[in-house]
Amino acid sequence: MSDPSDTQVHTNISELRQLIDKLGSTVNQQQQTLITSRADLARQTAVQTGDELSRLLIFARRTMEDLERRVKAQEKERSQLRALQDIGAAINSSLDLNQVLNAVMDAIINLTGAERAILLLSNESSGELEVQVARNMDRETIEKSQSFEISRSIVRTVADTGEPVATTNAQADPRFSSQESIISYNLRSILCVPLKVKDAITGVIYADNRVASGIFGDNDRDMLAAFANQAAVAIENARLFREIRNQLMVITEMRDLMNNVFESITSGVITIDQEDQIRLYNRAAERILGQPADSVLQQAYRNLLAVLEMPVEPLVEAVKQNGRTQQTELDIVVSKRAGLTSLNMTFSPLHDMNQETLGVAMVLNDISETKRLESVRRYLPPALVDQVRDLDAAQRPQRRQISVVFGDVRGFSTYSEHLDPEKLIQVINGYFTEAVRAITKYEGLTDKFMGDAVMALFNTPLNPQENHIERAVRTALMVQDRMRLYHESVPEEQRLYFGIGVHMGEAVIGNVGSSLRKDYSAIGDAVNLAKRLQENAKPGQVIVSEVVYEQVKEFVIAEALNPLRVKGRQAFEQVYNLTGLRE
Repeated sequence: MSDPSDTQVHTNISELRQLIDKLGSTVNQQQQTLITSRADLARQTAVQTGDELSRLLIFARRTMEDLERRVKAQEKERSQLRALQDIGAAINSSLDLNQVLNAVMDAIINLTGAERAILLLSNESSGELEVQVARNMDRETIEKSQSFEISRSIVRTVADTGEPVATTNAQADPRFSSQESIISYNLRSILCVPLKVKDAITGVIYADNRVASGIFGDNDRDMLAAFANQAAVAIENARLFREIRNQLMVITEMRDLMNNVFESITSGVITIDQEDQIRLYNRAAERILGQPADSVLQQAYRNLLAVLEMPVEPLVEAVKQNGRTQQTELDIVVSKRAGLTSLNMTFSPLHDMNQETLGVAMVLNDISETKRLESVRRYLPPALVDQVRDLDAAQRPQRRQISVVFGDVRGFSTYSEHLDPEKLIQVINGYFTEAVRAITKYEGLTDKFMGDAVMALFNTPLNPQENHIERAVRTALMVQDRMRLYHESVPEEQRLYFGIGVHMGEAVIGNVGSSLRKDYSAIGDAVNLAKRLQENAKPGQVIVSEVVYEQVKEFVIAEALNPLRVKGRQAFEQVYNLTGLRE
């Protein structure tokens, strides 16, 4: 919007010009009239007076024209200052670096009338000036891939000295006329000013016109230098904003990644700050401890320990005091989970960059399943352990038809009376090893070792088998076969024999023991009778009950023995001695 005072000034100047033109026309008419006059003296006087008036009119016109130029110059300066103010506000209204750079370039072209404007910023690593954006008078971006035909020497001079440069005709300017770029690129009007931030030169603004000379003056130089100071601050703010935004994006990505990792790891992680409050509590900790995060976060860690009855506060305090890692294993009761939950817990100090302790990190691993599997591995062949689908269900007490093999090393008690303890264990372990190899081959469950005896179960929930009777019989015969080979590797005085009993019947299978310790075993008549048969077996004999014999008689070599009346039974039991397998 134009200023009313500007309009009035233009009106007054226009009216003054009209009056001068009208007065000039009148003087001319009077001179023509006097020239034709007959009075010589009067004519001479009038001519002299007319010449004086003409001279004064010429002076008045020149004075008016100078006034017009001054008014136009003032208007241009005021317009530039107003534009400078508006553009300064515009470029400082955005923190987007590309928007700021393009706005700066368009403003330079509008303010100076340049053919093109190029902005170069100093590379923070190399210190070299690099073109960031270039715009032409049509507000179109000049692609960076194009060759920028500019005076690099002027750019370097401004960057080094911090002094702005303006030349109306570089071809004739003695400062630059000898430079190759001025000559080869035919550069004429050039304007170059530094970008300064706190007395540090961060780049330069270069504007030129390769066709016309006399485009830029000192006023343009000073005005652009003032604008460059605003632009430099806006560019630096935008650049810092971009760096901060990029850093924030990286930090956010890292935080999200850490959160995802933190939430996805299978170990429970709990962090305790210096005020003894829980600051972090991941999903795995919720699952393991059965306590939701919203009920424990920002709460005293002792509250959580009290709810779960976890006596680990001394370990936490020890870590806080001495900064050393502590470990423990613990069995706790977790709501909505059957049985005990076994935890492997590690307590470590949390340190900052200066190695100052900020709190304690608790890492919890639920080893309940691992411990149950390890307990099963003690008596189940490794190949069967991974086949158990539901370990808890398999270990719950239940009635089941099973086959039982009882084996006892005959004469070992007498033999061991004069042996050192180390030698005694070595000898019996050798015989147990041979027995377990046979049990494992036929996928039996090694229930227990009792002194010099071993007990194996077939068709339990942990090793279900349709042909469990056959497997039990083949296991017993294999033990006796392996004894013959084993005796070839030991001294004669160590050659002992197994007496084995085999029976099939109903028993209760499951974990047996107390809350402090439980073992997987079988209880029932089937176990008792197998034990009695073993007690009646001679060294090297395999005695089976009649129910077992009836199931395997087609492929075994057996002889009937006299019926036995075993302990705990009134009736006699028909039993058989197995001597081998049919071919």
